Amino acid sequence: MRQFFTVLYNFIKYNVKIVFGNKFPYFILAAIGFYMLIVAIYVLSDEEITEASGFTMLLVPSLLLIFYPTSFGIQNDQDTKIIEVIFGIPNYRYKVWLFRLFIAYVITYVTILAMAYLTNWIVVEVQPIEIAAQVMVPAFFIGMCAFMFSTILRNGNGTAVVLIIVGILLFFLDMVLGVSYWNVLMNPYDIPLEQNPIIFYDTLFYNRIAVITIGVVLLIVGLNSMRKREKFI
Repeated sequence: MRQFFTVLYNFIKYNVKIVFGNKFPYFILAAIGFYMLIVAIYVLSDEEITEASGFTMLLVPSLLLIFYPTSFGIQNDQDTKIIEVIFGIPNYRYKVWLFRLFIAYVITYVTILAMAYLTNWIVVEVQPIEIAAQVMVPAFFIGMCAFMFSTILRNGNGTAVVLIIVGILLFFLDMVLGVSYWNVLMNPYDIPLEQNPIIFYDTLFYNRIAVITIGVVLLIVGLNSMRKREKFI
């Protein structure tokens, strides 16, 4: 049993290095830095800090953490020649990338959960587990979107450019759509004063279902794009 956990630990550690391109500590520090910057902006402003503010504080670090492994993963495999090994075994690529995506999201969630507890302690009262789960919904969509484009473009920089454009578009739509089924960045704690809370939470429920469903579709499209070995090798 001890040997099994040792092998599992080494396997996870190895994949974390690949997923984050040996830059994992830097991304954690960058996420913490962005979190501290956003907290400082809210604290120094005259705006009231609420749970909605806490959601925004955690959203940006989550998108940063999931951005690199899903955008540059394919390119890192190509640069290190691992892509040939992955495609050398039938269906191995699907298992490897599903596992890597799982690791990336677990790391992102644990990091955001720690930040949520810190937010609850020093900034504003929130429910850490709940708010971290809510933050992971748009993070899931963005990550799946990045993964899909990375399998189509097969270039990390190209994927990054596309994701920046998508991110800008989503932030613009957030201001336009507001409370809507199709607003990926909808803040679940920002209830409009003029709207009935029951209607708001009903919209939020279907919004989360829509965002997660689209994210799953993007994942399937990305995995399907990896069927042709010749495109990647």
